[in-house]
Amino acid sequence: MKASELFDWPDSLPFAEFFDMDAHPWEWLPKIKEAVESAVFGQVGSVEEFPKGVTIEGPVYIHASVKLPPYCVIQGPAWIGEDVQIRPGAFIRGNVIVGKGSILGNACEYKNCLLMENVETPHYNYVGDSILGNNAHLGAGAICANLRLARDEVVIRMGRKRYKTGLRKVGAMMGDGSEAGCNSVLQPGTILGRRAAVISMPFNGYLPADKIAIPENKYRVLPRPR
Repeated sequence: MKASELFDWPDSLPFAEFFDMDAHPWEWLPKIKEAVESAVFGQVGSVEEFPKGVTIEGPVYIHASVKLPPYCVIQGPAWIGEDVQIRPGAFIRGNVIVGKGSILGNACEYKNCLLMENVETPHYNYVGDSILGNNAHLGAGAICANLRLARDEVVIRMGRKRYKTGLRKVGAMMGDGSEAGCNSVLQPGTILGRRAAVISMPFNGYLPADKIAIPENKYRVLPRPR
């Protein structure tokens, strides 16, 4: 699988040279740190202009249009783009890139992740070692689990194929327009194709584009209504 099968790179987001569209999407994960560390940092505005409850540590770029809440924690390196909305209690833990118009929700945590344009993670989400495509959406309480109980290498499962990642921590790769319902758990190494959707449940493996997975015994895959 190529990254181009899941994502269109948005023009508003820099760093395109770090993310090969012909690579496997999980091969992008180590590139996030490399990309964000290449940025020209310097907080927009002075620290005094931020709400008193906003804690910023390390190199952080915040576009002037970003909406900051009364309190949150942002640990660099992090790059937060135009018109991003950060809600109260968000915890950004470093190596995070957030594209235009995205929502970093209340009581949500982000670590080593790339969010493209208009990504919605509005309520109680965990996004670790994950890539969320344009217009991807996490329902309330949905999480991208990134570490197996055995704490060993994450292997991507796509049908009968298995891909060794060489990584202990791999979260979810959500294609453009994909969704995970409230309280879903996307298990380590989950891939959702473009516009695929998981109804509130644990999900592991690969869900092709335009399919919807619903709980039924393990789960049932159906065409997604347009």
